[in-house]
Amino acid sequence: MSGMVTDDAGGPGGGGEGAEALDAAFFARWMTAMAGAVDREADRLTELDSAIGDADHGGNMRRGFDAVREELREDLPATPGAVLMTAGRKLVSTVGGASGPLYGTLLRRTGKALGDARSVGREELAGALRTGVDAVTQLGGAAAGDKTMLDALLPAVEALEGNGGKDFGAARAAAGQGAEATIPLQARKGRASYLGERSIGHQDPGATSSALLLAALAEADESGAGSAPGAGSEGGE
Repeated sequence: MSGMVTDDAGGPGGGGEGAEALDAAFFARWMTAMAGAVDREADRLTELDSAIGDADHGGNMRRGFDAVREELREDLPATPGAVLMTAGRKLVSTVGGASGPLYGTLLRRTGKALGDARSVGREELAGALRTGVDAVTQLGGAAAGDKTMLDALLPAVEALEGNGGKDFGAARAAAGQGAEATIPLQARKGRASYLGERSIGHQDPGATSSALLLAALAEADESGAGSAPGAGSEGGE
């Protein structure tokens, strides 16, 4: 399962401002970083969900991304698109509630948009993520300001598109700010919407886990080349 990020000349890549191509190993590193982040933050995700949901978001996300991590350890697909499509299918089959279909759609549609190329550029990834986020919007019927995962995903994609995919850190920051900005919002979609005004004052768990996904993307980039997909999977405390 070895592989690395390469620059346009075929050498090692890494860092937030390079123009290197991103290969399957990079995308596996992203999914592995997300699994580690969910491991660390599962209790917090469940705590957030206990206020306005079913109190199962942390456990569901941990189970799903643990399964993704193991799948990629056992059999790393050859292309970035196939990595994300594999991850999306695994999430649909292992994550309960609405999160499985939503995250599964996000990753599968992003992967499909990347096609069969063995490596992709950063701008291509930004465009593919837009396709994935648009698919989530269509599936859930939500919009910005509805207190959902889109409140983190939409500003992150806008940040990536704005810098041509060169700065994953900007997407991480935008997603984190978007998640925090859900605190004063009233939920208009999902189970939290049943609470009406009582949903105000709580950070949305779906937006919070989406912010983790963008933070994991930046972490995978910053970790540089030469990491096997399973390396550092337990987090970097």
